[in-house]
Amino acid sequence: MLSDLLNTAITASIEAGQAIIEIYHSDQFEIQIKSDSSPLTKADLAAHTIIVSHLENTNIPILSEEDADIPFEIRSEWKRFWLVDPLDGTKEFIKKNDEFTVNIALIENGVPILGVIYLPVFESIYFAHKDIGSFFNDNIKNLDVHNIINTSHKLPHKLPSVYTVVGSRSHMNEQTQDYLAKLEQEKGKIKIISKGSSLKLCMVAEGSAHEYPRFGPTMEWDTAAGHAIALFSGATITQDDQKTNLKYNKKNLLNPYFIIRR
Repeated sequence: MLSDLLNTAITASIEAGQAIIEIYHSDQFEIQIKSDSSPLTKADLAAHTIIVSHLENTNIPILSEEDADIPFEIRSEWKRFWLVDPLDGTKEFIKKNDEFTVNIALIENGVPILGVIYLPVFESIYFAHKDIGSFFNDNIKNLDVHNIINTSHKLPHKLPSVYTVVGSRSHMNEQTQDYLAKLEQEKGKIKIISKGSSLKLCMVAEGSAHEYPRFGPTMEWDTAAGHAIALFSGATITQDDQKTNLKYNKKNLLNPYFIIRR
């Protein structure tokens, strides 16, 4: 049942987040640079190990950012699999601005059907699956994994009065600026908020932003959990043509540009 799988993912994300926080406060990050020039820390690897130890008990295949070299010939046979980013926002983690998350999604036939995003610094969690909708808990000490709905808040909240757009701290490129200029002509005054990691998707899901346009590179594990949480809160997630849905478990795991909108 999805409720059991959700409980497993929540437990895994919280335990991974606790390991991340220990390293975060130690300042012993042991930073490496991967082949794609992105950073890798001791915390990424510790979180990956913990999450896999939980998810492998479900007998569902796992694709994690830290173990992503599984051939497409194998992955293409997967009808259902876990898609994991053990530490989303490694650059934010290194900068120590607190805006990093643990992301776990369950994909079925190319579509996210379950998502969990845990915020280690704030000890808060977003979660969703297709049968219950999307929820937020701002204090995991109050979260009962056996009664998660009644111990959490249903998303979304009330939208702000000013049209609000959330964007990446490091990807405000020319295409994004052009899009925002056109949006301002259409909507009138707009407010722009910068956030790191998958928190941008969570803001649309909870209703604190109207949309998140992304005209820059992301990988499937960056978006899958937030995709589920936003989708089951009532948001729409499409490629930048605003028609075509995002698909997961492609041969190339790079996402197309996309827009998430309420």
